[in-house]
Amino acid sequence: MTRKIRLLPAFLTVGVWTLASRILGFVRDILLAALLGAGPVAEAFFVAFSLPNLFRRFFAEGAFNLAFVPLFSKKLEAGQGAEEFARDALSGLIAILIALTLIAQLFMPWLVLAMAAGFAEDQRLPLAIEYGRIAFPYILFISIAALFSGALNAMGRFAAAAAAPVLLNLCLIGAMVGAAVLALPIGPALIWAVPLAGVLQAVLVWQAAERAGLRLRPRLPRMTPALRRLAIIAAPAALPGGVVQINLLVGRQVASFFDGAIVWLSLADRLYQLPLGLVGIAIGIVLLPDLSRRLQAGDTAGGAQQINRALEFALLLTLPATVALIVIATPLVSVLFGRGAFGAGDVAATALAVAVYGAGLPAFVLQKVYAPVFFAREDTKTPFRYALAAMVVNAALAIGLSPFLGYLAAALGTTVSAWAMLYLLIRGAARIEGAVVRDPALERRLWRIAAASLLMGAALSLAAAPLAPALAEPGWRYLALAGLVGGGAAVYASAALALRAVDLASLRRALRRGA
Repeated sequence: MTRKIRLLPAFLTVGVWTLASRILGFVRDILLAALLGAGPVAEAFFVAFSLPNLFRRFFAEGAFNLAFVPLFSKKLEAGQGAEEFARDALSGLIAILIALTLIAQLFMPWLVLAMAAGFAEDQRLPLAIEYGRIAFPYILFISIAALFSGALNAMGRFAAAAAAPVLLNLCLIGAMVGAAVLALPIGPALIWAVPLAGVLQAVLVWQAAERAGLRLRPRLPRMTPALRRLAIIAAPAALPGGVVQINLLVGRQVASFFDGAIVWLSLADRLYQLPLGLVGIAIGIVLLPDLSRRLQAGDTAGGAQQINRALEFALLLTLPATVALIVIATPLVSVLFGRGAFGAGDVAATALAVAVYGAGLPAFVLQKVYAPVFFAREDTKTPFRYALAAMVVNAALAIGLSPFLGYLAAALGTTVSAWAMLYLLIRGAARIEGAVVRDPALERRLWRIAAASLLMGAALSLAAAPLAPALAEPGWRYLALAGLVGGGAAVYASAALALRAVDLASLRRALRRGA
């Protein structure tokens, strides 16, 4: 039923499917920006869609999975009733989420205002309430999918869980295209596609679990010692698991007082989420079950080695992405979203947010490397305290600077708080004996990776000016952007090899053996 987790191939499996999902996400947002612009329907959709996603990050992919995956992984490794534990967890999760969904329907007006107080006495408020009630049941289906995905990941099976988000974007794209072709309103078609996508995602991973030999059927919930342990661990995990979502919530509140800013920040978030999803989320998904199983087997040294390999892999891909998001933010936003109802002012505002978010990308990604050090040891209280501190930093900057920086204060708060959270995680991990081991080779490569990234940034900056006319030409803009990005990637790869920032022999061995 289980497979040995081969780290780098598993990263690549998750990364490839995440790339497919993110590309479709760009197609989705390109269509949304062109059809709805930064108007009230688009803002109402983004707020309504963010509601189930916020709770999903807390309850399913956040608190629940951060507690469930280590416990399930250790039961698998020890052969101690993992399937029975998963069945009880599924039953309890479904019961909680049905109750949450019913409560949310009653309190939807207040939930919407909690997300976007700027909608008060505004045409966006009733629309967001209506959309929120339609979208919220998505949390039930996607949370079921998250449980099955966590179990599959712990079993060393990553493909189906990584592929599931593709279905969401396909549903949303299909809804917009279908509505446009049939001359129907875009907003209702878009929002009804959300719960449909949740059903399809849950069915996909449920069937994958059946094929893997994990047959789970919900039953009446019961409180067992294992579930009690799960609840104890999950409660403080809610905040560190959803700290990014809380920071985005604060940012959305600030943005709701500036017309169009919710859409600008949401599209900027989409751009920096591409490398974060490809690298950071892939690492977090693979690393947590692997560390949990190694700790159960007493392999502390092997766990520390995996942390270093994950750090190297993350930095190799994240630092150049950071430089690119800062240097060519305007061409990226202009080519991807600058059309139809999304005008030049929208492009400029979104590009500024992209650059600010991009500066925080390394912190977001490296959090995914260091957080499993705690969660694999069933320690959710320490990250809880760190997340509280990061939230205070975010709120102070986003709210305190908004009179001076406007909507950009929200992006700046998110970025600075991400670095604060990473600093605390690194400092805390260093205090755990044997959890993180110094790797001189990694330290040498870090500076070489940084130098190669800066060389790439200089090349992108020099190339952007002569390509500006082509980047603005409808018939050539995509080809010009592809040439700019591809050229930058080629410069980075050449510089990384010349500076010996990457060891090709080690990389080939990792691909063969999963080291």
